[in-house]
Amino acid sequence: QVKLVESGGGLVQAGDSLRLSCVASGRTISSYAMGWFRQAPGKERDLVATIDWSGTKTYYADFVKGRFTISRDNAKNTVYLQMNSLKPEDTAVYYCACREGVASIATMSDLYNSWGKGTQVTVSS
Repeated sequence: QVKLVESGGGLVQAGDSLRLSCVASGRTISSYAMGWFRQAPGKERDLVATIDWSGTKTYYADFVKGRFTISRDNAKNTVYLQMNSLKPEDTAVYYCACREGVASIATMSDLYNSWGKGTQVTVSS
């Protein structure tokens, strides 16, 4: 099974940028779709963005369109989430997820079968 470790979270001010990284180990993720989700306290886990195995097809939640960019470097077994123009409402734990065995993107969290432990992003106003 793929092991995923997120990094890059932190405390920033509104308008700042952060880049999250998700490094996979255990097996290559180059053939699998990947996603970033987030969960704020007391709320459900929501999809932020997803990317197919090749990096050519992506999908973004409406609340991050134009601000966040998902990308991947299959040679490094790593997926990224570039977050610009951060807002206080972006505050959440951000999770990386993998669709092991599946190359195409998906928006439902239960279609992802490997998860990282998350990284906290806090945006102050």
